Amino acid sequence: MSPQIITIIGLVIMFVVATALPINMGAVAFALAFIVGGIWLGMDAKAVLGGFPGDLFLTLVGITYLFAIAQKNGTIDLLIHWAVKVVRGKLVAIPWVMFMITALLTAFGALGPAAVAIIGPVALRFAKQYRINPLLMGLLVIHGAQAGGFSPISVYGGITNKVVEKAGLPVSEMSVFLTSLGFNLAMAIICFFAFGGLALLKRHEPSRAESEAVPVNEASPRSFAIEGHGALVTPGGGTLSINPVALEAVSIKRDHVFTLIGLVGLGVASLIYSLNVGLVSMTVAVLLALLSPNAQKGAVESISWSTVLLIAGVVTYIEVLQKAGAVDFIGNGVSHIGIPLLGALLVCYVGGIVSAFASSAAVLGATIPLAVPFLLQGHLAPAGVICALAVSSTIVDVSPFSTNGALVVASAAPDEREKLFRRFLVYSGLVVALGPLAAWLVFVVPGWL
Repeated sequence: MSPQIITIIGLVIMFVVATALPINMGAVAFALAFIVGGIWLGMDAKAVLGGFPGDLFLTLVGITYLFAIAQKNGTIDLLIHWAVKVVRGKLVAIPWVMFMITALLTAFGALGPAAVAIIGPVALRFAKQYRINPLLMGLLVIHGAQAGGFSPISVYGGITNKVVEKAGLPVSEMSVFLTSLGFNLAMAIICFFAFGGLALLKRHEPSRAESEAVPVNEASPRSFAIEGHGALVTPGGGTLSINPVALEAVSIKRDHVFTLIGLVGLGVASLIYSLNVGLVSMTVAVLLALLSPNAQKGAVESISWSTVLLIAGVVTYIEVLQKAGAVDFIGNGVSHIGIPLLGALLVCYVGGIVSAFASSAAVLGATIPLAVPFLLQGHLAPAGVICALAVSSTIVDVSPFSTNGALVVASAAPDEREKLFRRFLVYSGLVVALGPLAAWLVFVVPGWL
């Protein structure tokens, strides 16, 4: 049996075992990476672990650690209620605010994971407090990041445009950008109505239960009542009232100022100077811990270690699969199909399936060249195929095994993570199954007709 087939069978086994039994999929993936790669295929330990996503590991740990500190010292609560004040209590506007912010960030050059890492934790904390479906909030954050992801000055846009230019294909930079923007906006609208948007339309203001505070620790000496407004304000990690008078009465503490400066610094460093999100977030978290050691107690325990194990294990095994030649095996077979229209569809699926587990940037650079041979035959419109490939390779970033999906799942409340992970898994499965087909029907088929 060929190495390519062996690794693909291992991938199937991983999903079956982790779905049927209460075992962390990441642990199963590490075991299979050793069994399939190390024993069966003869890879040494360095080769097997060569795919360990050190960058993603540090990003997940650093971001969840930083925002755990921000939550414990009350900064996240403060940000949430400032957001409520800005939208004047119209909860239906919040998911779309998150969508637009992440879209703007990526359109102006931010990496998708960097934008999701900054906006995701705030969005998920807001969803938790005001009973907004966390799946809806997380999906709009990710689709927002992808909506702006192909602007001419963005990372994905730059990769796609360079490959297209090298191949000599007549494809406009703006056409790819607007295609991704429109497709992800349509997906966001579908998600909005499918996952609780109609209920939000009927909730013009937060309920009384949400408006009033629910202290994390009633015995906390840092909690105090705003007399005459029936609200409890807990700057030390509790819940703040959305009552405007009560909110105005809340003074910003020293820890809040340091944390806000740190969050702004994270944004500037990662979005403007393109510094590593994981390294910057970990540095900011450590500085906050040094400034206020007591305020960060228990923050390390709040890191989503089970999610980190899951993502690291799966990505490591996918690298073993790639080193065994499984991806090239499938891609080369697709590119030699004699029917261009069918070949375009299959390349879209290759890009979508692989990108659900691997770097979208890397997949874009690999799948577009696969389409060049049948594009040069002149039977298909190059712009339509490139747009379809761009959408297919990034729309699946909602997968909990991709950086964006993993960041959102890790940002959820601890009691919601497992359920949210499974819901993301189901949704991403539908997107992987139907997304490339939809992109092919919308962008490729009309050019062929």
